[in-house]
Amino acid sequence: MTELTVTAGKGNSNNLLRRDIRFLGNILGEVLVHQGGNELLDIVEKIREASKSLRAVFLPELHEEFKEMINSLEPGIRHQVIRAFAIYFQLVNIAEQNHRIRRKRDYELSAGETVQTGTIEAAVRDLKEQGFNYAEAQEILGGMSLELVMTAHPTEAMRRAILDIHKRIADDVMQLDNPTLTFREREQLREKLLNEVITLWQTDELRDRKPTVLDEVRNGMYYFHETLFHVLPEVYQELERCLTKYYPEHYWHVPAYLRFGSWIGGDRDGNPSVTSDVTWETLRMQRKLSVREYQRILSELFKHLSFSTSIVDVTDELMASIQRDRLQVTLRKTQQWNNDKEPYRIKLTYLTEKLHNVLDDSTKDTPERYPSVEAFIQDLKIIDRSLRHHYADYVADTHIKKLIRQAELFGFHTATLDIRQHSKEHENAMTEILAKMNIVDNYAELEEQDKIELLERLLNDPRPLTSPYQDYSENTRECLDVYRTVYLAQKEYGQQCITSYLISMTEAASDILEVMVFSKEVGLFRKDADGTVVCTLQSVPLFETIDDLHAAPGIMRQLFNMPIYRESVAAMNDLQEIMLGYSDSNKDGGVVTANWELRVALKQITAAANEFGVKLKFFHGRGGALGRGGMPLNRSILVQPPETIGGGIKITEQGEVISSRYSLRGIAYRSLEQATSALITAAIQAKLHQGPSPEEQRWEEIMAGISEKSLEKYQDLVFREPDFLKFFRESTPLVEVGELNIGSRPSKRKNSDRFEDLRAIPWVFAWTQSRYLFPAWYAAGTGLLDFYQNNEENLKVLQDMYQHFSFFRTVVDTLQFALIKADLVIAKEYAKMCSDDEVKNRILSQIEEEFRLTRDMVLKISGITEILDNIPGLQESIRLRNPYVDPLSYLQVQLLTELRTVRDQGQDDAELLREVLLTINGIAAGLRNTG
Repeated sequence: MTELTVTAGKGNSNNLLRRDIRFLGNILGEVLVHQGGNELLDIVEKIREASKSLRAVFLPELHEEFKEMINSLEPGIRHQVIRAFAIYFQLVNIAEQNHRIRRKRDYELSAGETVQTGTIEAAVRDLKEQGFNYAEAQEILGGMSLELVMTAHPTEAMRRAILDIHKRIADDVMQLDNPTLTFREREQLREKLLNEVITLWQTDELRDRKPTVLDEVRNGMYYFHETLFHVLPEVYQELERCLTKYYPEHYWHVPAYLRFGSWIGGDRDGNPSVTSDVTWETLRMQRKLSVREYQRILSELFKHLSFSTSIVDVTDELMASIQRDRLQVTLRKTQQWNNDKEPYRIKLTYLTEKLHNVLDDSTKDTPERYPSVEAFIQDLKIIDRSLRHHYADYVADTHIKKLIRQAELFGFHTATLDIRQHSKEHENAMTEILAKMNIVDNYAELEEQDKIELLERLLNDPRPLTSPYQDYSENTRECLDVYRTVYLAQKEYGQQCITSYLISMTEAASDILEVMVFSKEVGLFRKDADGTVVCTLQSVPLFETIDDLHAAPGIMRQLFNMPIYRESVAAMNDLQEIMLGYSDSNKDGGVVTANWELRVALKQITAAANEFGVKLKFFHGRGGALGRGGMPLNRSILVQPPETIGGGIKITEQGEVISSRYSLRGIAYRSLEQATSALITAAIQAKLHQGPSPEEQRWEEIMAGISEKSLEKYQDLVFREPDFLKFFRESTPLVEVGELNIGSRPSKRKNSDRFEDLRAIPWVFAWTQSRYLFPAWYAAGTGLLDFYQNNEENLKVLQDMYQHFSFFRTVVDTLQFALIKADLVIAKEYAKMCSDDEVKNRILSQIEEEFRLTRDMVLKISGITEILDNIPGLQESIRLRNPYVDPLSYLQVQLLTELRTVRDQGQDDAELLREVLLTINGIAAGLRNTG
C-alpha cells in the first residue's frame, strides 16, 4: 500500500512527504503479510488498483465488477481489509501532519530575514507600518481576547489509546529527517516503527463502552499536560519578541489575550450524566493538573538555581520572604534543603510545599498553602527580581518569566469551565418552585411579558425564593445544586474557574432572566441594600435556530433596557457574552442561509449593544465539519465583521479538531501563532473600519436575496417533504453512528424521532459517512441561480463579489471543499438502502439536480474549470484520497444492508455491527471529518 505518494508541487519538501508515506505504506504492507499472509496483501492491492481505475475512468461494467469484488469478500478477510484501509489513512494523516511542521521549518530555514505570511511577526510589522504608535499598539493588544473552548462533542472517532500510538509514530517519523543518523540507527528506527504499526494493528480501534464524563475530562486534560502548558507561553514569548523588535524603546508584557476554556464536565445540555458532583470533580481534577505541572517545573528549575551567596548578592526581599516561609510553613523531610548559601533552592522548597498543600484540604485557610495563584506569582516575581539584581537575566527570562506566564494563563484551575443547560430545564424548575411558593400556579403557561415582569420583581426582591424545608423533584434539586456548586467553586478555586452559564435554545428574554434568578438564590447575583449589584456568573444566551437569530437583537435590547439586567452587565465590566450556534442554524436553514443569518445577527446584536454602551464577546459554536461551521482557526477569526470583535472572541474546539490541532506541539504552535496573527490583523481592520462601502451594501442586499431563495429550497426538502426523514434514516448510517461509543452524550436531546430533537452532530456525521455531505452544500446552487438568472451582467457581479467580498468568497470556497469531498455515485449506493423506491427516486433526483447546479454555479463564479483548481494542493490531496476511501464506502453499504436485514428479523449480529463501526472509523480518517 504505497501508491498515495504523488502530491502537488515538486520541491524537496514534497519529496520528503512522499518518502514518509511510501515508508509507512511499505511497513503496513509488511504488517499485513505478517498478520494475514500474502493473500491479505494481494486482496488489498487488487481492491486498491480497481478503485483507482474506476476513479480514473468510470465505466458501468467496471463499477459492477468492483462491487462484486467487494461483495464477494469472505467475512474474515473482509474484516482485515477494512482495517487495512482504515489504518493506512491513519498513517497518511500522521505523515501529512508531520509535513506541516517540516514545511514551516523549511520556510524558516530558507527565508532568512524574510517574514512569513500569517506569522505573529508579519502582523506586528503590519501594525507598525500602518502607523500605530506604542500607546495605540498597547490599546489594541489590551482589547484583544480569544478563548478556545474544548468540548466533549462526540466527533472524535479515535480512542485515546490509538491517538497515543499515533503520537509515538509521529515522533519517530520526524527522526527520519535527522541527517546524523547512522545506518544502524535508521534500521533500529524502522524496526521500532514496524513494531508500533503492529501494535496499532493489534489494538482495538473501537471502544467497548461509552466513555464516562470523567473519561472525557481526562482526555481533554491530556492536551493541557502534553501540549498547551508548553506551547501557549511560547506564543506569548514570540509576540513579545516581535513587539520588542518593532517597538524597541518599550518594555512589553502582553496581557493574557489567549486562553483555553472547557465545557467538558460542565455541559449538561441533553447529557444527564453531567451532574453537579461531576462538575465539582472536574474542577478538582483540573486543579490537580495545574498544581502538579508547577511542581514538575519547579523540580526542573531546582537544577538551574544553584546560585551561591558566596559569589552573588541576592536581594533582601528574597531573604525576608524565606524567613517568613520558615515561620509559617512546615517542610516535609524530603523537601528540606540544608545548604544555607543557596537561597533560591531554599525558596523553591517552600514554593513546592505550599503548592503541595493547595491539594490538601487539611491546610485550608492557613499560611501553609497558597490562598490563590496570585500569591504563587508574587513569590515567583520575588525570585525574578533577585535574579536580575545579580545579572542572571537569562535564567530569569528563560525559566521564571515563562513560569509566571503559565501561572497567569492556567491559574490553579487549568481552564475556565463553562456551564451549559437547555432553557426548558430552567423553565421546568422555575415552574415547580413558584408553584410550591404559591407565587404562580403555572409559570410555564404565562405570557412572555408576564414572565419578564415576574422575574424582574424576583431579582429586585432580596428575599430567597426556595426553602430547605420544601421537597423538590430530582430534576429541580439538580438544577439548584448546579448553582450551589458554582458558588462553592468560585470560593474554593477562584472566581475565574466558572464565569459563564450558557443557555441552549434561548428563545426569549425570560430564558436568560431565569438563570439570573437561580443565581440570586445562592449568592452568585445579588442587589445590596445600597443598590450595588454584584454578579459573578453571567447568563449567556445561545441563539441557535434561524428564528432565534432573527429574534436575538430584540431580546438583547429588551434586557439592556431593564435596569437590574443592565446593572448585572455593568458588574461584569460592561461585557456581555453571547453565543451563536453554527450547527443547529445550518441544520435549520442550510449552509448559505446559516452563514448569512449569523453574519446579520452579529451586526444587529452589536448595534443593539452599542446603543447601551455594552461591549460584546461573541462565542462562536463552530464544529469541525463543513456543515457545522468548520474552518481553520485563523480564517474563523478573519471572516468576522470587523465591528463585532471589540469585546473578544470565543470559539469551540470539538472532537477530532482538538486532536488534529493540539496533539503535536509544532502544529499546536503554528495554529495558535496563526490565530494570534489573525487577531492582530482583525483588530487593525476594526480600527481602520469606516463602515460598509456602497458597493458592499449592495452586495449584502444581493446576499440577502440569495439566502432567502436558498432557505426556501432547503426547507422545501428538509421540512416540507414528508418522506425526507425516512430517506435520511435509511440511506445513511444514522442509527449505527449512534452505536459508536465516542461520547457520553446521547445523540438526541429527547427520546424522540422528531427532526428538531436530532442533534446536529449525528446529522452531519451520517451525511458525511454516506458521501452526500448534504448539509455542507445543499440549496446553495438554487440561491445563486436566483440572482444569476443566466444573465452575464449578474454573473459579473457575483464574480466581483468573489474577488472583493471576503464573506462571499469564504462561502463559495467552503462549497468547493464540500463538493469535492462529496460523491453522488457512491451516495446512490447508500440510497439503494431506502425501502421505498418511489421515495428514493424522488428525493435522490432532487439532491442530484441541486448538486449539479451548485457545482456549475461555483465554477462560473470562481472562474475555474474544475472544483478547487484555484487551490491545487488541496485538490490533489482530496483526489488522491478518494480512491482509498471508496472501498470502505462500498463495504459499509454492504455491511449496513446485511446488518439491517438481520435486525429486521428481530435478531442482531455483533460482528457485523463491529465491521460497520470499523468502516465508520476508516471513512472518518480518510475524509478527515466526522461531525
